[in-house]
Amino acid sequence: MVIEDIIQKLPYSKPFLFVDEILEIDDDHIKGSYTFLKDEYFYAGHFKDNPITPGVILTECMAQIGMACFGIYLLKGEWDKADFGVAMTNSDINFYKPVYPEEKVTVIANKEYFRFNKLKCKVAMYNSKDVLVAKGIVAGVAFRK
Repeated sequence: MVIEDIIQKLPYSKPFLFVDEILEIDDDHIKGSYTFLKDEYFYAGHFKDNPITPGVILTECMAQIGMACFGIYLLKGEWDKADFGVAMTNSDINFYKPVYPEEKVTVIANKEYFRFNKLKCKVAMYNSKDVLVAKGIVAGVAFRK
């Protein structure tokens, strides 16, 4: 599967797409990135005069790269043969640094397991200075609609 095709297959679009590129992918890990633009809809009220990216959005970014993109890859073409959806079933994320508008983050996910269309990964997010922003576990399932 071509890396560029994976992003196109995601069941998300702007303003809720938080994947710009996939940098690496194999059967055990994925690495991707996203740059939070200064005009993202959630900055308007989070926080007044000092916008930072909400933790739930950082979690979603990690899930889109570390679970949804990775899951599409691991399904090895099955995604194309059926009408699939994806749902996050669990997350346990710790946050260490804020992410500001115009900041680029890199997400690295390592597979814990993938069976019966359920994927569980350890994820970590780094800022452009390679400082750990957040880490934890995400899990989800691909399902036929």
